[in-house]
Amino acid sequence: MADFEMIVIGSGPAGEKAAAQAAYFGHRVAIVERHPAPGGVPVHFGGIPSKTLREAANYLTGFRLRDIYGLGLGLAPDLLLDRLRAREAEVEATMTEAVARNIERHGIELIQGHATLGPGQAVTVAEADDKTRILTTDVILIATGSSPLRPGAIPFDDPDVHDSDSILGIDRIPDSLVVIGGGPVGSEYASIFTALGAQVTLVDAADRLIPFLDPEISGVLHEAFTAMGMDVHLGSAGAAIERRGDAGGGGLHVDLGDGAEATPDMVLFAAGRVGNTRGLGLEEAGVEVSERGLVVVDAHYRTTAPRVYAAGDVIGPPALASVSAEQGRVAACHAFDIPFKEVVDPLPPYGIYSIPEVGMIGMTEPAAAAAGIDYAVGRARFADNPKSRIAGTTVGLVKLVVRRDDHRLLGVHIIGDEAAELIHHAQAVMHAGDPFDRFIDFTYNIPTRTEAYKYAAYDTLQNLAAVAGG
Repeated sequence: MADFEMIVIGSGPAGEKAAAQAAYFGHRVAIVERHPAPGGVPVHFGGIPSKTLREAANYLTGFRLRDIYGLGLGLAPDLLLDRLRAREAEVEATMTEAVARNIERHGIELIQGHATLGPGQAVTVAEADDKTRILTTDVILIATGSSPLRPGAIPFDDPDVHDSDSILGIDRIPDSLVVIGGGPVGSEYASIFTALGAQVTLVDAADRLIPFLDPEISGVLHEAFTAMGMDVHLGSAGAAIERRGDAGGGGLHVDLGDGAEATPDMVLFAAGRVGNTRGLGLEEAGVEVSERGLVVVDAHYRTTAPRVYAAGDVIGPPALASVSAEQGRVAACHAFDIPFKEVVDPLPPYGIYSIPEVGMIGMTEPAAAAAGIDYAVGRARFADNPKSRIAGTTVGLVKLVVRRDDHRLLGVHIIGDEAAELIHHAQAVMHAGDPFDRFIDFTYNIPTRTEAYKYAAYDTLQNLAAVAGG
């Protein structure tokens, strides 16, 4: 008999949920985690720490409401940083404990150490005390997540040049910051540090922010960033960083790639991630890995090696914690023929926690056009929404993309306060296969931001009628 029926390598959302799913249905499971505490990137590096930083920055500086009430909180920078770190540490500790409790509650053995795939269905674990354990198992699930991309041309050995992990450990809030990367992570950090009072320059090679968003939403986000005081450079040929003089007396110089130059206190490089597959022995085990260290899987999350599965960020996009958790559950169900979860939701919502927030689900306008669909759109702007007016958060809109012939809802795109929450209302309607007219049928509390759906639907009807009438 094998030591375990499943060994999961990594305790992030994919690993934790896969292990819990298998254990819930009676299988003997172990998780091998190389870090001292479970939870993975979302708990310790990316998701929860950066989102906590965002909320704390908004609260401690009064950033969102300073234009409404004409005042903000002027905490000294060192005190502000202490408060931010204390809050971040508190939330991280709470969520780490929640993950640990879930693992314990399901009877899963948590092993701290570095895992390597061995011959057959074996996993070798190098533990912290220099001891080695060889564990046998029926199924292996790789859920080791991803890390920030660190190109050789970026001088990460400079103490003021950071990636999205190391930026969380800075010892001061910079007066000025260059963020390289206009994707979700770069946009989130750029807006957070703008809220903290830094002069931020955001640079990206793309011609718009977060290119997978609907172009109109990208444009509104760009306008919001500019209105915040951020300097946005798009279409850059590629930024180059150097320190002129020594680290003590010299300064950082960044060629923004479009003829402009910046001299910031710090630089954040946030343009891409790579799979955490180095040192796992995947090649020797017959597991195919891409150039970026991403594990290749099929529709059931099987790798190219027998009885070895993979899920989460380590297999690539969409690299969302929510989707990674579902991938882990589905992989466990396929591994043990559990008739519970067969597929991952084909319509996952996206949430981008910039200031302002962005939420999206389904097709963008260009995607509908590329698919040859005859479509229409409707909008409701938060500037016309009573709740947003009361709260003073009027930037943004709800946008519907619908099929013209049967009114089927194809996609919903939101930018503004609580967009990542509001998008779930659209998810429910789309999963039901209902037409966008359902938003007109619903009765919404007044005042609420959700009411914007009703007026976006009315606007869609008007646009459809205008075209029909010639």
